[in-house]
Amino acid sequence: MAQMDKRVRIAKRVAKELHDGDVVNLGIGMPTLVANYLSHGVSIVLHSENGFLGIGPEPQAELADKDLVNAGGKPVTIQENGCCFDSAMSFAIIRGGHVDTTVLGALEVDEQGNLANWMVPGKRISGMGGAMDLVVGAKKIIIAMEHNNKDGTAKIVKQCSLPLTAKAEVDLIITDMAVIAVHQDGLYLTEIAEGTTVEEVVAATGAQLFFSEDNLGIF
Repeated sequence: MAQMDKRVRIAKRVAKELHDGDVVNLGIGMPTLVANYLSHGVSIVLHSENGFLGIGPEPQAELADKDLVNAGGKPVTIQENGCCFDSAMSFAIIRGGHVDTTVLGALEVDEQGNLANWMVPGKRISGMGGAMDLVVGAKKIIIAMEHNNKDGTAKIVKQCSLPLTAKAEVDLIITDMAVIAVHQDGLYLTEIAEGTTVEEVVAATGAQLFFSEDNLGIF
């Protein structure tokens, strides 16, 4: 499957987890695609940690405002009734538990729901940004990522080897191959992607998965 097709499959499945009226923070990269695939009748309020609520669609290039960007630095618009505020207010919203769901990418997630997503080996980094606060402050944490690295190694592992962003905060992992719920006693495979087998998911995962083949959904 082409990389873009994988990203779309993931975004479409993540969108089903969002509910009308939710305040949602979509991390940079693939998670931003989720807003394009919301179910009919579902309207969410998008939060950006650099200081506003009510992110609108990406503007046409000639209408882009260099002072109006999301946390990833990409031009955006603000919907009617949206609002801007300073970083102190933005993080008060996050830390105060007012964000219903945050969707983030990951480098590693492990059996305990630990998340590593800010330090890329061999690359210069500027820090973890708002991810640390979002993962702890939001009510539901969804990880949206490809199931494996480009070299085929697992991103869902028994124990994270990279520096952690947060401990035991991940609720749901959605990949191009599977939907996996994180519980205190381990990882539960609940759905597999159409055209994928349970055996392929198990082989591609570096952690133990609990499941009942009779109760697995297909997405």
